[in-house]
Amino acid sequence: MISHINIGITDFERAFAFYSAVLPELGLVLKFSEAEHAWAGWMSPQASRPLLLIAKPFDGQPHQAGNGQMLALQAASREVVDRAFAAALAAGGSSEGGPGLRPHYHPNYYGAYFRDLDGNKLCVVCHKAEVKPSSESKPSA
Repeated sequence: MISHINIGITDFERAFAFYSAVLPELGLVLKFSEAEHAWAGWMSPQASRPLLLIAKPFDGQPHQAGNGQMLALQAASREVVDRAFAAALAAGGSSEGGPGLRPHYHPNYYGAYFRDLDGNKLCVVCHKAEVKPSSESKPSA
């Protein structure tokens, strides 16, 4: 259903460094980067679409973060949510709500919220129940 999502940016090098730190934590790989055109795209290695793009606005006007807009990226596990959130903050992003359960969405909703360096709001979320190690011990001989 979705071909690509474009996130507006102000400074390509700065935004590229930020997203290059965060997106690999989610298993996304760089498909292309064209600094001369101020855009780059990442994808899942298992599928050619959708693409997640960063780019300066094509109309040449300054980027402005939208009010009420947020991109939510799915994580394979709660640990991945934690790592992606930590990577976002380490790369200069700001917290909008640290990793944790949000049971008001559903019982297994584990998410974290942050803003990139241009003020765009992102969420990283895992919808799976937490997998706990088995406490059963092996039978003795």
